[in-house]
Amino acid sequence: MKSYQSHIARLASDRAARADEPSRPLIYECRGDQPSLDHFCEWLHQESSRLLAESTEWGAVLFRGFPVRDSHDFDRVVSSFGLENFPYYESLSNAVRINYTPRVFSANEAPPTVKIYLHHEMAQTPIYPERLFFFCQQPAAEGGQTPLCRSDLLWQTIEQTFAEFAERCRCLGLRYTHVMPPEEDFGSGMGRSWASTLRASSTEEAEARLRQLGYQWEWLNDRSLRVTTPRLPAVLQIDGERRSFFNQLLAAYQGWKDSRNDPAGAVRFADGSTIDGSIVGQIAQIAEAITYDHSWQQGDVLLLDNRVVMHGRRIFSGLRKVLASLAEPRKNCWTDS
Repeated sequence: MKSYQSHIARLASDRAARADEPSRPLIYECRGDQPSLDHFCEWLHQESSRLLAESTEWGAVLFRGFPVRDSHDFDRVVSSFGLENFPYYESLSNAVRINYTPRVFSANEAPPTVKIYLHHEMAQTPIYPERLFFFCQQPAAEGGQTPLCRSDLLWQTIEQTFAEFAERCRCLGLRYTHVMPPEEDFGSGMGRSWASTLRASSTEEAEARLRQLGYQWEWLNDRSLRVTTPRLPAVLQIDGERRSFFNQLLAAYQGWKDSRNDPAGAVRFADGSTIDGSIVGQIAQIAEAITYDHSWQQGDVLLLDNRVVMHGRRIFSGLRKVLASLAEPRKNCWTDS
């Protein structure tokens, strides 16, 4: 391992000197002889604590030029960090995905013409992953970038610009409503069926799971299921005085639209009061201004701290194969403190 470690370049500069790209990840790039996958995974394991801390500081860490070629290689890379796995089937993700290994699945099976808006993974559910990993097996012919946006920086602007809205976010929290189909809908970015989402083979099992999670629900005539979450936070404490605009407001207002769902009714403050859509629209514009579009290269591995950075997906053409893995499940609980 020492024979190639000197070839790993840490490509970073002072954040203050890069105000034009505040959401750009820290990059580790192999610039010499490519190590074996065994050596790369050994290095990741030895440096895991530091790399995870850097992902919290920067929001994202990119590994480029290393020998990661398929889902099994990617599984080994993720396993090297020693984090608790958060398998797709146990998650409440509303995206349709394809599993490849117990840790690895497709990022989202929505069509390439569907734009996936900035969001924190599963911030609209009672359990979210603290860490995300992405791997590019095949970049798109055109487009397909993964936008990254630092929500801690976004929150600072929200507090300064929309003080009353920020206070309501802090004090009230949010509730989300969406409709899950009876079967997988591959044409929607949120088309996962209620049976898959809730790991239920009957309506009785689905209701028992919802009751356990604190949801409200309603069965619709076409066997779809409308659910409303318990009270969830809109802002997350990261460390010290650092806070993040941790929610799904931007994605819900811009992208939660299909044959079953209307963005206008997707999110409310937890007391039932409506949210000013014009403010959300302005925040979306501010977020876009500080967003960094990551253009994928084959073999790229991206580590995200899901609490710090939002991500999405640009539309694309051609074959694009980006895989994902979730780690470190955490309770997304409202607290009165």
